[in-house]
Amino acid sequence: MMPEREPGIRADASAADAAPVVFVVDDEEHMGTALRRLFASAGLSAEVYATGEAFLARPQLDVAGCVVLDVGMPGMGGLEVQARLHARAADLPVIFLTGAAEVPVAVAAMRAGAADFVEKPFDNDDLLRRVRGAIERQAVQRGEARQRREFARRLDTLTPRECEVLEWIVAGKTSKEIARTLGGSHRTIEIHRGRIMEKTAAESLADLIRMRLLVGAPRPRRNGGEG
Repeated sequence: MMPEREPGIRADASAADAAPVVFVVDDEEHMGTALRRLFASAGLSAEVYATGEAFLARPQLDVAGCVVLDVGMPGMGGLEVQARLHARAADLPVIFLTGAAEVPVAVAAMRAGAADFVEKPFDNDDLLRRVRGAIERQAVQRGEARQRREFARRLDTLTPRECEVLEWIVAGKTSKEIARTLGGSHRTIEIHRGRIMEKTAAESLADLIRMRLLVGAPRPRRNGGEG
């Protein structure tokens, strides 16, 4: 089943990384149409699906955006769609649409990781605010994840000896103290420190420590020797 799109919105799935997409999953046709128009009027790309199965059949779900998901749908309900997204490690934030009687279900969804829920009937401006907030939080989280991966890549270039020196640096030890602990000269430790700073592209000692604390202990190169 092909998703409905507001005229003029590109159907190219590869564009999803360039601009966030709001995925509306609701079995009520009038609701899907209204939400599609609402998001398009606010400058947001939108795709509308009438069933959870159709949405999950989308080839690519690892995209920027969020899901506006009806809790009570025939067939696959909103909670199951959310569980399937988690199983696929999709980081799309989910905003549930609920009726008054479905609030307990929405609370359970929040405990399972949903970003938010909105009761029907809802205020359009309020929904837009929540959707934009969810998209912004996802962007921040993705940026932090990219930063952690880059920091981990840099730290993984260190040799076993450089990793040892790094741990003592993080512990607040001076080069002389590290030399006494590891058995070596102050000059040698200073060389290791310089190489650590160079390999990690850290601009300062504080930058290096922040990098190490954010990523955790590095995995030294097995063939890196002690150089």
